[in-house]
Amino acid sequence: MRINRYIASSGLCSRRQADQLIREGRVRVNGQPASAGMSVEDGDRVTVDGQAVFPPPTDSRVVLAFNKPRGITSTSDPARQDNIIAYINYPRRIFTVGRLDRDSRGLILLTDDGDLAHRIMHSRFGHEKEYKVTLERGISEEFLQSIQAGVRILGRTTNPCKAWQTGEREFHIVLNQGLNRQIRRMTEALGYRVVDLVRVRIMNITLGSLPEGSYRELTFKEKRDLTELLEAKSVKD
Repeated sequence: MRINRYIASSGLCSRRQADQLIREGRVRVNGQPASAGMSVEDGDRVTVDGQAVFPPPTDSRVVLAFNKPRGITSTSDPARQDNIIAYINYPRRIFTVGRLDRDSRGLILLTDDGDLAHRIMHSRFGHEKEYKVTLERGISEEFLQSIQAGVRILGRTTNPCKAWQTGEREFHIVLNQGLNRQIRRMTEALGYRVVDLVRVRIMNITLGSLPEGSYRELTFKEKRDLTELLEAKSVKD
């Protein structure tokens, strides 16, 4: 396992932050300064600032599914009274897997495994996320076709995607990229305004009947299937 992935999987920080720690000379492997890209083998001792770090065993990872209400911010910053970590108040150190806009609601994952978070979040892996979107007025066929084909926002055209109408003003959309406020920007570019945005699925994890403001731990099967999906995608890439 690469050194930055090893450190991230311990929950200490992200891969990018681990790379910075390595550059600063704060990481050692078996007492020797670590170098970027080096591999860590079973039995190696990794320390950061003199403190040993250990990735948790796969079966001990915390992975939570949380139904985020509006008004909660996807940050751990204690200066924000509406931060998601304080709201959940979980007894172990966890962090969000990606973000969900403050004005949006629905499924967001939290974990103590930095490597898992990286592999779910990173745009190059193209993992699916599904949303239910309600607009302020009726949806036209032209609108749906434009959404599916790709919309010009932020100086680029969004990837083609799946979208289908589920009500007069409601549709579902499945994205495999994560541009800033992507759905809201896409609909605005087509002359519509979002009045409600709910994420209902991330890969194989669904929101289901989880009450708003509540969380649950992923089942063993969900974690196993999630790991298999991630590994399959890594091999394919």
